[in-house]
Amino acid sequence: MTFSPLAFRLLSTAQALPRRVVPTAEVAALCGVPADLAAARSGVQERRWLSGEETALTLGAQAARDALHAAHLEPQQIDVLLNASGTQLQPIPDGAALLARELGWSGNAAYSLHGTCLSFLLALHHAALLIGAGQARHVLIVSSEAGSLGLNFAHAESSLLIGDGAAAVVLGPAERPGQGLHAARFETYPEGADHTRIRAGGSLLNNRSPQIQDDDYLFEMQGLGVLKLASRVVPGFLERLRPGLSSGLPGIGRVVPHQASAAGLALMRRYGWPEDRVEVTLPHLGNVIAASVPLTLHQASTQGRAEEGETLLLVGTGAGLTAGGLIWQL
Repeated sequence: MTFSPLAFRLLSTAQALPRRVVPTAEVAALCGVPADLAAARSGVQERRWLSGEETALTLGAQAARDALHAAHLEPQQIDVLLNASGTQLQPIPDGAALLARELGWSGNAAYSLHGTCLSFLLALHHAALLIGAGQARHVLIVSSEAGSLGLNFAHAESSLLIGDGAAAVVLGPAERPGQGLHAARFETYPEGADHTRIRAGGSLLNNRSPQIQDDDYLFEMQGLGVLKLASRVVPGFLERLRPGLSSGLPGIGRVVPHQASAAGLALMRRYGWPEDRVEVTLPHLGNVIAASVPLTLHQASTQGRAEEGETLLLVGTGAGLTAGGLIWQL
């Protein structure tokens, strides 16, 4: 299938992190595992967790305000607000409406795109389609996560990974030829649907279900199952995104991946991707679900490793199991 490039550009990025810094030793104690083993296996040294009056909503709104300020735009200049978060603020109304209210913004479109850890990639693709088609001039994407609230400390594997935080980006029209999205692909392998899940809270298992347990509202992950399935399907996915990606980085200057786990990042070395061209935030932020990619993009951008003209590969996997990737020239 031929992909027609979609012209748009990155105007700004921003982040908002909780004040509380949680070292891995603290989480390891909650999980009943040795601290040194926990750090080695997870790849996380510290992460941020919500505390006090902080919520995913307040963090998301702060990241949005900072991104708008950096782009020299007022909220009313945004045509579409996209909430791209893996953890929902509440079932109804849509979280984008709550974000819009926090921003004092009204009248234009606001809605969510939910693909668990790949929500930001889906939203970025959607924004590129809107701007490329002339249906929007400015799009604001917000990813805000409070995964710590759903951890089950009996499951050390997932509890040692998850951090909280928010990131936002503002997108607008391209200024030069070649600027924009050059490839996009998403593939879902539902044989992995039970590997990463929160069972309760929807209509299948709800507070009226006789068999429901408190743990059904908490996050569970079969990391080995995820890793085995990803190892099998991701190389082919990468080749379909762009030939040669499963053995190198043809035409790619920098990789901005989802920070799934140390094992997930290690998989990338099998593809011949040099470590110095892969942006990493896992050690100091953990896995911040859908906010991981925009937080990692923000780091690369603010530290001068994702400048205008650079071609990025944004890539990752999410629950489902879904693989997603975008090739984006800044």
